[in-house]
Amino acid sequence: MLDGDKRYVRNTSDGRVWHRCRHRTLYADTDRSQVVYHANYLRYFEFGRASLMRDAAYPYREIEASGYVYPVIEIGVTYYSPLYYDDAICIYTRPSQLERVRLRFDYVITHEQTSETVCHGFTRHCAINASGTPVEVDKKTAHLWSIFPK
Repeated sequence: MLDGDKRYVRNTSDGRVWHRCRHRTLYADTDRSQVVYHANYLRYFEFGRASLMRDAAYPYREIEASGYVYPVIEIGVTYYSPLYYDDAICIYTRPSQLERVRLRFDYVITHEQTSETVCHGFTRHCAINASGTPVEVDKKTAHLWSIFPK
C-alpha cells in the first residue's frame, strides 16, 4: 500500500501513513462571504474516504452489495485556514479506530500549493445491515484496518 504508490504518503513527523487524493473547490462550495461553507468539508471527507476505499480495492458499492452500510454517527472538525473558490486541496485520509460494530476515519485537508493545514477531522461510523440493525464490521473492512500501514 505504500512502496512508491503516490496515493499514500508517510507523515515525516509521526511516521503515520495517509491516503492522499486531490480535489479543487467549486464555486457552489462557497457561501456569501466567498469562503467554502463549513459543511462542505464533510463532503471533502466523504470524497477522501470513498477514494481510499476504492484505491484499497473495496469501494462502497461493493460493501453495500455485500449487505453492509456504514452511516456516520459522529463527526469532528477543527478549522485552521479558510478555503476559497478554485483552491486546489489535498485530502489525507486514514483508517483510525476499529471496534466491533464501529470504525473511525481521520482526515487532514491542506492547500496543495502551500501545504498549509486547512482542517483536521474525523468521522465515526456504525456497521448496520440492510434492515438497520447494528452488526459486526465486515471481514474485508476489518482486514483493511489490520493491513493499513501504521
